[in-house]
Amino acid sequence: MENNILPEKENFWRETVKFTVIALVIVLPFRYLIAQPFIVSGNSMVPTFANGEYLIVDELTYRFVHSPERGDVVIFKYPYDRSKYFIKRIIGLPGETIALRSDQVSVKTASSTTILQEPYISVATNDELTVTLKNNQYFVMGDNRSESSDSRIWGPLDKKFIAGRAFVRLLPFSKISLFPGEI
Repeated sequence: MENNILPEKENFWRETVKFTVIALVIVLPFRYLIAQPFIVSGNSMVPTFANGEYLIVDELTYRFVHSPERGDVVIFKYPYDRSKYFIKRIIGLPGETIALRSDQVSVKTASSTTILQEPYISVATNDELTVTLKNNQYFVMGDNRSESSDSRIWGPLDKKFIAGRAFVRLLPFSKISLFPGEI
Protein backbone atom coordinates (compact mmCIF):
# COMPACT_ATOMS: atom_id res chain seq x y z
CA MET A 1 0.00 0.00 0.00
CA GLU A 2 2.71 2.48 0.90
CA ASN A 3 4.37 2.14 -2.49
CA ASN A 4 1.21 3.36 -4.23
CA ILE A 5 0.87 6.44 -2.04
CA LEU A 6 4.32 7.87 -2.76
CA PRO A 7 3.94 7.93 -6.55
CA GLU A 8 0.52 9.57 -6.20
CA LYS A 9 2.04 12.34 -4.04
CA GLU A 10 4.87 12.83 -6.55
CA ASN A 11 2.38 12.92 -9.39
CA PHE A 12 0.22 15.46 -7.51
CA TRP A 13 3.18 17.83 -6.99
CA ARG A 14 4.45 17.36 -10.55
CA GLU A 15 0.98 18.21 -11.93
CA THR A 16 0.62 21.18 -9.56
CA VAL A 17 3.96 22.63 -10.67
CA LYS A 18 3.12 22.01 -14.34
CA PHE A 19 -0.28 23.72 -13.96
CA THR A 20 1.30 26.70 -12.18
CA VAL A 21 3.98 27.17 -14.86
CA ILE A 22 1.44 26.95 -17.69
CA ALA A 23 -0.88 29.42 -15.92
CA LEU A 24 1.97 31.90 -15.42
CA VAL A 25 3.08 31.58 -19.06
CA ILE A 26 -0.45 32.49 -20.16
CA VAL A 27 -1.50 35.01 -17.51
CA LEU A 28 1.64 37.13 -17.08
CA PRO A 29 2.06 38.16 -20.75
CA PHE A 30 -1.68 38.89 -20.95
CA ARG A 31 -1.53 41.02 -17.79
CA TYR A 32 1.60 42.97 -18.72
CA LEU A 33 1.25 43.27 -22.52
CA ILE A 34 -2.44 43.13 -23.44
CA ALA A 35 -4.73 44.27 -20.63
CA GLN A 36 -4.39 45.34 -17.04
CA PRO A 37 -6.79 46.09 -14.21
CA PHE A 38 -7.33 49.64 -12.99
CA ILE A 39 -9.33 50.94 -10.04
CA VAL A 40 -10.64 54.50 -10.33
CA SER A 41 -9.36 56.60 -7.46
CA GLY A 42 -10.92 59.98 -6.81
CA ASN A 43 -13.72 62.04 -8.30
CA SER A 44 -12.06 63.66 -11.32
CA MET A 45 -14.13 61.64 -13.81
CA VAL A 46 -17.58 61.90 -12.14
CA PRO A 47 -20.25 61.37 -13.50
CA THR A 48 -18.61 59.05 -16.06
CA PHE A 49 -16.59 57.05 -13.51
CA ALA A 50 -16.94 56.97 -9.74
CA ASN A 51 -14.32 56.31 -7.11
CA GLY A 52 -13.71 52.56 -6.69
CA GLU A 53 -14.95 51.40 -10.09
CA TYR A 54 -12.96 48.50 -11.53
CA LEU A 55 -11.83 48.74 -15.16
CA ILE A 56 -9.82 46.66 -17.60
CA VAL A 57 -7.40 48.71 -19.70
CA ASP A 58 -6.81 47.88 -23.38
CA GLU A 59 -3.04 48.20 -23.92
CA LEU A 60 -2.90 46.97 -27.55
CA THR A 61 -5.02 49.37 -29.61
CA TYR A 62 -2.74 52.41 -29.30
CA ARG A 63 0.36 50.31 -30.00
CA PHE A 64 -0.86 48.46 -33.08
CA VAL A 65 -4.19 49.75 -34.41
CA HIS A 66 -4.51 53.54 -34.13
CA SER A 67 -3.47 56.55 -32.10
CA PRO A 68 -5.61 57.95 -29.29
CA GLU A 69 -8.63 59.94 -30.49
CA ARG A 70 -10.53 62.89 -29.10
CA GLY A 71 -13.08 61.73 -26.54
CA ASP A 72 -11.20 58.53 -25.62
CA VAL A 73 -10.91 57.84 -21.89
CA VAL A 74 -7.27 56.97 -21.27
CA ILE A 75 -5.26 55.64 -18.37
CA PHE A 76 -1.71 56.96 -18.15
CA LYS A 77 1.28 57.33 -15.89
CA TYR A 78 1.31 60.74 -14.25
CA PRO A 79 4.32 62.48 -15.86
CA TYR A 80 5.63 63.86 -12.55
CA ASP A 81 5.29 60.64 -10.55
CA ARG A 82 5.34 57.57 -12.77
CA SER A 83 4.27 55.31 -9.92
CA LYS A 84 0.78 56.88 -10.12
CA TYR A 85 -1.82 56.24 -12.82
CA PHE A 86 -4.48 58.79 -13.80
CA ILE A 87 -7.68 58.48 -15.84
CA LYS A 88 -8.79 61.38 -18.06
CA ARG A 89 -10.49 62.16 -21.36
CA ILE A 90 -8.55 63.24 -24.45
CA ILE A 91 -9.59 66.73 -25.50
CA GLY A 92 -6.76 67.82 -27.81
CA LEU A 93 -4.65 65.94 -30.36
CA PRO A 94 -1.08 66.51 -31.59
CA GLY A 95 -0.66 69.71 -33.61
CA GLU A 96 -3.92 71.31 -32.42
CA THR A 97 -4.39 74.48 -30.41
CA ILE A 98 -6.75 74.14 -27.47
CA ALA A 99 -8.43 77.29 -26.17
CA LEU A 100 -10.39 77.29 -22.92
CA ARG A 101 -12.65 80.32 -22.49
CA SER A 102 -15.18 80.40 -19.70
CA ASP A 103 -17.16 77.17 -20.12
CA GLN A 104 -16.18 76.47 -23.75
CA VAL A 105 -13.37 74.40 -25.22
CA SER A 106 -12.37 75.19 -28.79
CA VAL A 107 -10.01 73.18 -30.95
CA LYS A 108 -8.07 74.96 -33.70
CA THR A 109 -6.41 73.10 -36.54
CA ALA A 110 -4.65 74.56 -39.58
CA SER A 111 -7.97 74.71 -41.44
CA SER A 112 -10.77 75.09 -38.88
CA THR A 113 -11.94 75.91 -35.37
CA THR A 114 -14.46 73.70 -33.57
CA ILE A 115 -16.21 74.29 -30.26
CA LEU A 116 -16.48 70.95 -28.46
CA GLN A 117 -19.83 69.62 -27.35
CA GLU A 118 -19.15 67.90 -24.04
CA PRO A 119 -22.25 66.08 -22.79
CA TYR A 120 -20.17 64.18 -20.21
CA ILE A 121 -19.45 67.21 -18.00
CA SER A 122 -21.94 68.44 -15.46
CA VAL A 123 -20.13 71.46 -14.01
CA ALA A 124 -18.07 73.79 -16.19
CA THR A 125 -15.19 75.91 -14.96
CA ASN A 126 -14.11 79.42 -15.85
CA ASP A 127 -10.69 78.52 -17.24
CA GLU A 128 -8.78 80.89 -19.53
CA LEU A 129 -5.97 79.06 -21.30
CA THR A 130 -4.53 78.49 -24.76
CA VAL A 131 -2.11 75.62 -25.51
CA THR A 132 -0.60 74.50 -28.81
CA LEU A 133 0.27 70.80 -28.80
CA LYS A 134 3.44 69.40 -30.33
CA ASN A 135 3.85 66.01 -32.01
CA ASN A 136 2.97 63.17 -29.63
CA GLN A 137 1.28 65.53 -27.15
CA TYR A 138 -2.33 65.28 -25.97
CA PHE A 139 -4.47 67.62 -23.90
CA VAL A 140 -6.41 65.64 -21.28
CA MET A 141 -9.03 66.74 -18.77
CA GLY A 142 -11.25 65.08 -16.22
CA ASP A 143 -15.01 65.11 -16.74
CA ASN A 144 -15.41 66.67 -13.30
CA ARG A 145 -13.32 69.73 -14.14
CA SER A 146 -13.49 71.37 -10.72
CA GLU A 147 -12.01 68.24 -9.07
CA SER A 148 -9.43 67.30 -11.71
CA SER A 149 -5.67 67.66 -11.86
CA ASP A 150 -5.07 67.56 -15.61
CA SER A 151 -3.41 69.27 -18.59
CA ARG A 152 -4.77 72.63 -17.45
CA ILE A 153 -2.48 72.37 -14.43
CA TRP A 154 0.56 70.28 -15.44
CA GLY A 155 0.56 70.71 -19.23
CA PRO A 156 0.19 68.44 -22.25
CA LEU A 157 0.55 64.67 -21.88
CA ASP A 158 3.21 62.94 -23.95
CA LYS A 159 1.98 59.82 -25.75
CA LYS A 160 4.71 57.69 -24.16
CA PHE A 161 2.91 57.92 -20.80
CA ILE A 162 -0.41 56.54 -22.09
CA ALA A 163 -0.94 52.95 -20.89
CA GLY A 164 -4.19 52.40 -22.78
CA ARG A 165 -7.89 53.11 -22.94
CA ALA A 166 -10.77 52.08 -20.75
CA PHE A 167 -11.97 48.84 -22.34
CA VAL A 168 -14.37 47.22 -19.86
CA ARG A 169 -16.02 48.41 -16.64
CA LEU A 170 -16.43 45.31 -14.45
CA LEU A 171 -17.55 46.83 -11.17
CA PRO A 172 -20.04 47.78 -10.00
CA PHE A 173 -22.02 44.98 -11.66
CA SER A 174 -24.92 47.34 -12.35
CA LYS A 175 -22.65 49.39 -14.65
CA ILE A 176 -20.80 46.63 -16.55
CA SER A 177 -20.01 48.01 -20.01
CA LEU A 178 -17.69 47.77 -22.99
CA PHE A 179 -15.71 50.96 -23.82
CA PRO A 180 -17.19 52.88 -20.87
CA GLY A 181 -17.13 56.63 -21.21
CA GLU A 182 -17.24 56.51 -24.99
CA ILE A 183 -19.18 59.39 -26.53
